[in-house]
Amino acid sequence: MGVRLSPSMIQAAIRRRSPFALIGARLIAFLAVLGPGFITANVDNDPGGILTYSQAGAQFGYTLLWTLIPTTIALIVVQEMAARMGAITGKGLSDLIREEFGLRATFFTMVVLGLADFGNIVAEFAGLASGMAIFGVTKYIVVPLGAALVWGVVVRGRYKPVERILIIASLIYFAYPISAFLAKPNWDRAIKQTFIPTFSSNPAYLAVIVGLIGTTITPWMQFYLQASVVEKGVDARHYGLCRLDVILGCIFTDVIAFFIVIACGATIYKAGGHTELTQAADAAVALRPFAGKFAYLLFAVGLINASLLSAAILPLATSYNICEGLGFESGIDKRFSEAPIFYWLYSLLIGGGAASVLLIPNRLQIKLILYSQVVNGMLLPFVLVYMLLLVNRPRLMGAFKNKRWQNAIAWATAAIMIVLSCMFVYNQVMG
Repeated sequence: MGVRLSPSMIQAAIRRRSPFALIGARLIAFLAVLGPGFITANVDNDPGGILTYSQAGAQFGYTLLWTLIPTTIALIVVQEMAARMGAITGKGLSDLIREEFGLRATFFTMVVLGLADFGNIVAEFAGLASGMAIFGVTKYIVVPLGAALVWGVVVRGRYKPVERILIIASLIYFAYPISAFLAKPNWDRAIKQTFIPTFSSNPAYLAVIVGLIGTTITPWMQFYLQASVVEKGVDARHYGLCRLDVILGCIFTDVIAFFIVIACGATIYKAGGHTELTQAADAAVALRPFAGKFAYLLFAVGLINASLLSAAILPLATSYNICEGLGFESGIDKRFSEAPIFYWLYSLLIGGGAASVLLIPNRLQIKLILYSQVVNGMLLPFVLVYMLLLVNRPRLMGAFKNKRWQNAIAWATAAIMIVLSCMFVYNQVMG
């Protein structure tokens, strides 16, 4: 489905060259392209991400805020590469990997990413269960209802309506900045530690840094973003506005992360206790005695919204990845009969993730979620290498291939993630 960017208002604005009309026309054009970048970045603030940011604030206060700046820069560069490849080639990332590197490389990527994604899908429904437990609703009711809701919206909907719903859901993340302000933090100290790095030899400090980077830049995001750019019909003519969508989405999601760290740092850390959080809902409960009932409820609502949003998108990312890699039809703008493998796979992932939360003991769920994060971190450098090799091929990208500074940041990100992944695995093995 193409992007409709030529209404009469745009043409009239060009003829008259009126500043206000041109601004209005530009805004209409941007709203037509808005979606893939903004949604993908915000889904990254899933229950696992919220837990990681909450843990950073609860355990170390504001001292890890500085990591959000380099992480945001790396996220923008990586996401922009994926969106640019989708717009210029008209193909998803799995499609390009299969065509350029062969079926064996594609199959390896699909299997490993699929297993990691399934662990993340379980985490989304576990987050929904823990968030609704705050309001006294059992997981045996809320998890099946949540699974049916996201399945119905995606499978029975079409791309544009579904995208609008997801954009609206992304705006609910504003609950976190409000919670942060209600927590009454020391803003001078928080701003200072955002721009001045703080280092520590504490092993837990390094572990949280690894978690912050790993939860912000994940492999599934690149596959979903590129596929959604293709499905939306964005091409080279509209790419400038699509890039703005990506940049704004990356900044927005890390601003939300900033406020989550602030909220927990100003309350849980300041109180000197309850620093070990085992699930994202723990942060919401811990906020209540320090920031009040309203902040606690907002934090819980944000968690529930994040769980539902992520539970809808992550299975989509996996379905896109596998179907593109194997050459099957994919896309939520197609009917079930037109893309049966895509929709059956999506349905199985939703059903399997929800069933796991209902049937598997919590201690085993935590292990599954942990190992999925490890696999994500180990897979990310491989995905980045594939992307860098593809985006620098003139035959594919022409004048839109990477610039030197983009390559430098992306290769540095891949190298850092390899080192951090090795350190993380070493620490896990050595206890």
